[in-house]
Amino acid sequence: MPGTVPAGGNPPTVTSTDLTAAAHALLADGAPRSMAEIGRALAERWPSSAPQALGELAVALVPMAQLPPRGLWRAKGGARYAPLEAWLGRRIAPSTAEGVDEVGQLLVRRYLAAFGPAATADLRAWCGLAGLPTAVTAMRDELVVFRDERGRKLLDLADAPRPDPETPAPVRFLPAFDNAILGYDDRSRIIDDAHRLLSVAGERVLLVDGRVAATWSVESGTVTVRPLRALTRVEHAAVVAEGHALSSFLSDAESDRVRVDPSPR
Repeated sequence: MPGTVPAGGNPPTVTSTDLTAAAHALLADGAPRSMAEIGRALAERWPSSAPQALGELAVALVPMAQLPPRGLWRAKGGARYAPLEAWLGRRIAPSTAEGVDEVGQLLVRRYLAAFGPAATADLRAWCGLAGLPTAVTAMRDELVVFRDERGRKLLDLADAPRPDPETPAPVRFLPAFDNAILGYDDRSRIIDDAHRLLSVAGERVLLVDGRVAATWSVESGTVTVRPLRALTRVEHAAVVAEGHALSSFLSDAESDRVRVDPSPR
């Protein structure tokens, strides 16, 4: 039914308009709440609806900020939300074509600052938004254009740092779902197609010479590295050295234990 949202999978349905109004009223004090707390409070009005569904829908329908700290060091921290206007300390103007274009340009700038040079397809894959070519066109005086080995157009901010192509890329241990991999449509620039699914399967990966060359895990202070290809002696030594630093950082006790599996997975 247009304008309604099923809550909990059973009738009665809750209209999105009513749910949005109720969520705004609930959150008017600006106090941080978890999604579960929001859902339980809304369920007092719609007791036959699932609180979890009501909370999820409220967070989707009302502009909110997810408040820090989201993750806590060595502890679980649940997400807490507050109305975006309360977090910003100002009202949010209604959407206009001009405002949407301004936000699009800001998004392009921040993406390229982190991941440029990159193609517009990379930007679209990262944020999931269409219509960004309009923002890119409006920014053409701010951008420089390169071509990759396949002739694709890559964009970057004119004043962005770009190291010499021969600059060595140090060994880096990346967390799961790191945007260094997920931030691109063409992930072959950093990970082989044969290992592409590692980036969405929650595996922690290791960069050697700027490319994914191993996965890693840590248990009881020991960092275990599982190569995806054979490592040279120089690469092996660099992996062990960086692994020692990581183990010491992660361990409660004095520990710098590293184990590298002898053969690729």
